[in-house]
Amino acid sequence: MSRVVYERSAGGVLLDGDRVLLIKAPNLKGEAVWTFPKGQIEPGESPQEAALREVREETGYEAEIVAPLEPSVYWFYRDGQRVKKRVDWFLMKPLAKAGEHDQEVEEAEWVPISEAKARLRYRGDRMLLEEMEEKGYVTPS
Repeated sequence: MSRVVYERSAGGVLLDGDRVLLIKAPNLKGEAVWTFPKGQIEPGESPQEAALREVREETGYEAEIVAPLEPSVYWFYRDGQRVKKRVDWFLMKPLAKAGEHDQEVEEAEWVPISEAKARLRYRGDRMLLEEMEEKGYVTPS
C-alpha cells in the first residue's frame, strides 16, 4: 500500500462583470478540460502570491484579489500514488492583459457565467461559481 501524498495549490477566479475567465488545459489523462487557473504553491510563497502568479502564467492577466473563496479539498491518483490536494481559491478582478498564457494552457477565454457552468468539468469548479452567487459576487443565472 502506498502512502498518501499531500499537495497544496492556489488559484483564482477572475470575474469581469457577468463573465469569468476559464482556461482549457490537459488533465492527468491528457484530455482537454475547462477549469480555473491554479497551481502549486512554491516554497516561501503565500497562497495569495501563488494564486496571482498562476493566474498571470496561465492567462496572461495581472489581477487583484477581491476576496477569499472556500478552499477545495479532493483526492485523486497520479502514477499509482494517492494524492490529497487542497486548493486555496481567490476571487479576482483583472487589472491588465500583460502577456499570453503559458504552454501548459491551450486556451484562455472569457465566457458568460451561465456558459461557464456548462463548460466546467469539475464539480468543485461549479461549486465555486455557486458560492460566488450565494455571496452576491455574481447574479444567479
